[in-house]
Amino acid sequence: MDTKKKFNLSLGQLTIPIIAILILVVFNLIRDPSFFSIGITQNNDGNSVLSGNLITVINGASELAILAMGMTLVTAACGGQDISVGAAAAIAGSAFVKILKSGDSISVGTVILAFLFACVVAMIFGAFNGTLVAVFKIQPMIATLILYTCGRSIAYWINGGATPTVQSSIITAIGGFIPGIPVPTPVLIVVIVAIIFKLVFHFTSLEILTQSVGINGSAARLNGINSTFIKLLSFIVLGVCVAVAGCIGVSRLGLINHETLLIDIEMDTILAVAIGGNNLGGGKFKISGSIIGAYVIQMLTITLYAMKVSSTDVKAYKAIVIILLVVIGSPVVKAKFEKLMTKLRSGKAKETVKGAE
Repeated sequence: MDTKKKFNLSLGQLTIPIIAILILVVFNLIRDPSFFSIGITQNNDGNSVLSGNLITVINGASELAILAMGMTLVTAACGGQDISVGAAAAIAGSAFVKILKSGDSISVGTVILAFLFACVVAMIFGAFNGTLVAVFKIQPMIATLILYTCGRSIAYWINGGATPTVQSSIITAIGGFIPGIPVPTPVLIVVIVAIIFKLVFHFTSLEILTQSVGINGSAARLNGINSTFIKLLSFIVLGVCVAVAGCIGVSRLGLINHETLLIDIEMDTILAVAIGGNNLGGGKFKISGSIIGAYVIQMLTITLYAMKVSSTDVKAYKAIVIILLVVIGSPVVKAKFEKLMTKLRSGKAKETVKGAE
């Protein structure tokens, strides 16, 4: 496939999320021209930081964007979704806090150790989900329902049912702003995670192997690809993303609350992948589409709140808009649209030929 075809394919897959972003941008500019204005304010620590609705959207979607990257890989390889990411993030967050509270003070080394421990814990639970899916051939949504049901209870047990606080300038910087840098730290973490994914896909065959397994697992096995390992690996990678998101969530609040940490983020993560133009049945995927999908969902949420929509009604309005986006981006609608465009192009070609005669 030449570069031009690859570009057209990528652009086609990103059409829906890009259009959704543009519609929300235009709507907000008409509704309130100052909606996207960015200013500089002083935070509680006296540092100059960026502020405004746009910064709120980009910052607030950080955990969702990170989870969407990992979910994209699982969806592409397994043709299903992990509905336990919120509960798993609570477990990772509890493990993170457990190490932070183990010493008298919180140093950089302690934070790194706590993060690595949270990653290991999340990867183990990811491997558990992946084993059920890859080895025992259980449908992903059913397999991850187990952890979805009991995950927050496990998070509760890790810290003995308590909700300990973690007071440290380092943790505050992770969840807020690094002194001297006006951009929210979670946004920088999203960029780092996205770059890591890009580098992994560039220097390894993970992207093509994942797509091959997702498109046709049997054919992939015949070509020497270990589909079981690829599926298991996708869940382990998602586990790392879960740990990162969980640690950000804890750092934002300065405490671990197993009941509310990233609550209900599972469905938003799946929707971000869908809005990003990825096939929920597996196969070809685009990580950038899922990232844009996360920002679409967050911008929609902030827009509704800016319109004074009550929190109880926000979910209903979000559901209506997201249903429209998903339906428009569905394979059936896409096929009909492509068929219509083919007819229009053939009609124009015939008119050109007649004009030449």
